[in-house]
Amino acid sequence: MLNVVIFGAPGSGKGTQSDLIVKKYGLVHLSTGDLLRAEIEKGTKTGKLANELISKGSFVPDDVIIEILNKNIDLYPTAKGFIFDGFPRTVVQSEALDSMLKKRNIKVNVMLNIDVKTDELVKRLLIRGKTSGRSDDNLETIQKRIRIYEEKTLPVMQFYDRQGKHNRIKGDGTMDEVFAEICTAIDKTKA
Repeated sequence: MLNVVIFGAPGSGKGTQSDLIVKKYGLVHLSTGDLLRAEIEKGTKTGKLANELISKGSFVPDDVIIEILNKNIDLYPTAKGFIFDGFPRTVVQSEALDSMLKKRNIKVNVMLNIDVKTDELVKRLLIRGKTSGRSDDNLETIQKRIRIYEEKTLPVMQFYDRQGKHNRIKGDGTMDEVFAEICTAIDKTKA
């Protein structure tokens, strides 16, 4: 079973690259952003809390994310593997993911860190904001999200680096160039 953590600041192309990985490797894409937006659409208690926090550019608490993710992993008992997009974002979440997977006798095989310069991230997100309808695609919230990402997520990269699973992917290239680099990193773990 192949389990991939895809990592990168907002606007780095995680969703686009995740879709390509799903097509090539047959993995189930678990995007915490998508899962939270589904909770928001359903109007659940969790969804209401998430909506309030997301619209301010804040992270949803670890326990809420972990519960949603655990529930969704169980929906795919015959999966070839998972791609975790937007999770983990903290060391606590990284440890929780390892624990969730260990209970199922599986593990994270590779962590892909799509690295894009901040000015390029802002540009991409402002362009996306014109058509996405997402409340978090405005300049003030974008800058806050990037700042939080940089402050909170460095320890997660270090967590996976210590395990020999961290792969820095240059995210400023074309979609195909980035994907080729991702495939090389994934295929190394399968060799």
